[in-house]
Amino acid sequence: MPLWVYQHLPTMVFIFAFGACVGSFINVVIYRLPTGMSVTTPPSRCPTCGARLKFFTENLPILGWFLLRGKCRYCGVPISSQYMVVEVFMALLFLGLYIVFFMVPPDWVFLGAIGGEWWYDRFFNNFFRTWPVFIAVSFLLAGLFAMTMIDAKTFTIPIEIPLFVTITAFIAYPLQALLPPVVRNDPLAWPIPATDWMWFLIALGGMVGVVIGVLLLRFGTLRYSFHDYHEFVEEDQVLGDYPHARREMGVELLFLTPCLLGMLGGYFLGMMAPAEAPPVIVQALGGTFLGYLVGGGLVWAVRILGTFAFGREAMGLGDVHLLAAVGAVLGCVDPIWIFFLAPFFGILWAIGSSGMASIFKTARRELPYGPHLALATVAVIICREWFDWLHGLYLPFLPTPGLVG
Repeated sequence: MPLWVYQHLPTMVFIFAFGACVGSFINVVIYRLPTGMSVTTPPSRCPTCGARLKFFTENLPILGWFLLRGKCRYCGVPISSQYMVVEVFMALLFLGLYIVFFMVPPDWVFLGAIGGEWWYDRFFNNFFRTWPVFIAVSFLLAGLFAMTMIDAKTFTIPIEIPLFVTITAFIAYPLQALLPPVVRNDPLAWPIPATDWMWFLIALGGMVGVVIGVLLLRFGTLRYSFHDYHEFVEEDQVLGDYPHARREMGVELLFLTPCLLGMLGGYFLGMMAPAEAPPVIVQALGGTFLGYLVGGGLVWAVRILGTFAFGREAMGLGDVHLLAAVGAVLGCVDPIWIFFLAPFFGILWAIGSSGMASIFKTARRELPYGPHLALATVAVIICREWFDWLHGLYLPFLPTPGLVG
């Protein structure tokens, strides 16, 4: 048998099964989060008769739907094939990511550039050396799928999803830093732009400020913005005209003040930092922290400035959390490209939606901005080589993936 069968087949089977389990959980997330239900309790059960589903018979990912022949064993009500389709999609997505990152040679046209040198070394690299970042990227794609499905239906993004992706990234990169270097010939190779002491302290100060802002919210020192939104917008009204949007931007600026002061303090501390490069784990934390702040900051800046300019809420806080989570996983440069690429997906959707509406004589389907950010993220990941070229051409002053020497 070919050598790759022994090298990759057991891991591929595991990744496929793991992706199917993630898809099963995403089904729960898509169904429960918009209704305010917990994703852990109660256990999975039939939504019609309430019968609890057993894992190895009724609730087995992918196979369970076929074993039950698409019907509940207890009440006979048909089970939507969406559950099985989502599980298959996630399983194939995780498997495809594994193939691209670990099996496709880097000299292959287009596909080889998606992973890059950090992910692939023919005789050295494997899943067990890179599993923390692989999980972070996989969970990012799964989270984007869940956020897109929910946002397209409800025009909201539950904060639990981007928060989970963000925390995964904050854990994954320090864990990756504790593992041996992935690329033999370049011990400074790294999947995202890392930071020197200056940028680490700026990012750390910003994150401390975010934590302070959250604590001020929790203890009631600051109030949540748009707290009286329901008084001016009907419950079934998806897009409402809230009359005090400019006032609420002042509330959000108060929340951001500790973050901005923390970044400023980090800058002054960085001026006194040593010249030598920080340890790898410090650079790893700095890279993911900085990506989170850049991604969220871009959308939040547009939200605040646009709302002040037009008097209506410009972009949602869900979009802020979405791009912040993307930055935490992909670093500080990719969110910039994603931010500027997403409007083009919005234009394409508007054109396509108008065309379909005119052909089939139906109402034009509006779509929130979150799905466009998600599509732009996938485009940047897939077209990695092109955006690296644009990076060198237009943003040479920004760091490239790698550690500080």
